[in-house]
Amino acid sequence: MDMFVFALGFLIVVCIIIHLYTRQVQQQSKDPNYRNFQQTYLLVYLLAAAADWLQGPHVYALYESYGIQKHEIEVLFIAGFGSSMIFGTIVASLADKYGRRNTCLMYGILYGISCATKHFPNFYVLFFGRLLAGMATSILFSAFESWLINEHQRRNFEPETLGIIFANAYFGNSVVAILSGIVAQVAANTFGYVAPFDSAILSFIAMCVLLITTWSENYGDASAPISQSFISAYKAIKSDKKVFLLGIVQALFEASMYVFVLEWTPALTQALDKSVINKTDNKNPPIPHGYVFASYMVAMMIGSNLFKVMSNYTTPESFMRPIVFISALCMCVPVFMPTAQVVMFASFLVFEFCVGVFWPAMATMRSKYVPEEARATVMNYFRIPLNLIVVVILLRDFHLKIIFMSCIFFLVLAGISMLVLHKLTLNPIKSMLPLANVVTVPQHTVKAGLDDNNDKNQANI
Repeated sequence: MDMFVFALGFLIVVCIIIHLYTRQVQQQSKDPNYRNFQQTYLLVYLLAAAADWLQGPHVYALYESYGIQKHEIEVLFIAGFGSSMIFGTIVASLADKYGRRNTCLMYGILYGISCATKHFPNFYVLFFGRLLAGMATSILFSAFESWLINEHQRRNFEPETLGIIFANAYFGNSVVAILSGIVAQVAANTFGYVAPFDSAILSFIAMCVLLITTWSENYGDASAPISQSFISAYKAIKSDKKVFLLGIVQALFEASMYVFVLEWTPALTQALDKSVINKTDNKNPPIPHGYVFASYMVAMMIGSNLFKVMSNYTTPESFMRPIVFISALCMCVPVFMPTAQVVMFASFLVFEFCVGVFWPAMATMRSKYVPEEARATVMNYFRIPLNLIVVVILLRDFHLKIIFMSCIFFLVLAGISMLVLHKLTLNPIKSMLPLANVVTVPQHTVKAGLDDNNDKNQANI
C-alpha cells in the first residue's frame, strides 16, 4: 500500500512541475479568438469524456448485483466491442456526410439511452444497451476530433496550435477520469450501483446543450452519397502509404492499450511481493485499485504535457518511434518478471506515460495525413482491427503470459510501422506516388518535374 501511495504522490508533484513548465514554453496563438475556440471545444469534449468515465468503474459490479453470471457478463462486454467494430463504424462514419456536430449529438443520445438501460435487470435489455454504447464509443473517438480539425483549419488558426489543443484535451481527459471515479464512487455508495450511470446522463445532457448552443456544423463531403464516403476512405488508405501505416500504428497500439486495461489488475495481483505477503494465508493483500488507477492517469497527464515540449523540438513522426518501442519493453515485464510487483508497477506507469504522449501525437498526425472529405470514416476503419483483437482475446480467454506476449508483438509491429512512416516523411515525394511509379520513374526526373514550374517541363513529366 505504501508503495502505491508514495508513487501517486511523487507523480502528482512531477506532473505539477512539468505542467507549470509547459505553460511557459508552449506556443501561444496570436489570434484573439483562439482561446475562446479552445475552451469551447474542451468543455464539450471533456463533458463527453466525463460521462464515459463515470460508467467504467461500476459496470461489472452492477451486472453482478443483478445476478448475471460471469459468462453472460463476458458476453455483454464482447457485445460492446463487437458493436463498436461493426455498427459503430457505420454510424460514426455518417459524420462526414450528415455533419460532425450532429453526430456528436447522436453520441450523447445513444450513450444516454444505454445508461438508461442499466435500470433494468434483464440480460437482453442490458445487451441492447451495450450495443448502443459500442456505437457511441466509435463516435467519441472520431467525430469530435474530425469536427475540431475541420473547424481549426476553417478559422485559419496557426497549424502548430492544433497539437496544443489535442495535448490539453488528453491532459484534461486524465483529470476528468480521476474526478469521475471519485464522483462515481460517492454516487454508488449513496444511491447504489446504478447512480453513476444516472450521473453520466446528466453529463450527456449538459454536453448536448453546450454543443447545440456553441458549435457550428461542418462536414466532409456532404454532396457525395453515403457509400462514397466508405469508398473514399478505402481509397485513401490503399493509395497513401502514410495513412495506411498510421492506421497500423493506431490499431496495434490501441489494441495493446485496451488489453492492458483489462489485464493490469490480475497481473499486479498475481505478482508476489514477499515483503508484504500475508503470512497466514500465503496470499498477497489486495492492491489499492483507486491509487493505482489515479497513478496511471497522472502518468498519462505527464505524457500529454511532455508532448507539448517535444513538439517544440521535433515532429511526432520522429519522437513516436522510441515511444512505441519503450511501450513494447514495458509489456515485457509481466512476461519475463511476473513475480516482481514493484518493477511491474513501474513499467505500467511508464506505459501509461507513453499512452499520454501517444494520444495527442496520433491526433496531430491524423490531422496531417487523413483526407478531410472522409476523415471520420477513415478513423473508424482504423478502429476495426483493434476491436477485433480485443474481442478475440476476450473470447479465447488466453493465459496472462500469452496475452502480454501478444501485446509485445503488436507494439513491435507498430514500432516498425512508425519507423517506416518517419522515413516516408523524410521523402514525401516517394510516399505520394503509386508504388509502381516509385519503382519505375527515375528519382531525378520526378524531382526535376516538381522543382520546375515551366509548363513545358511539367508536360514532359
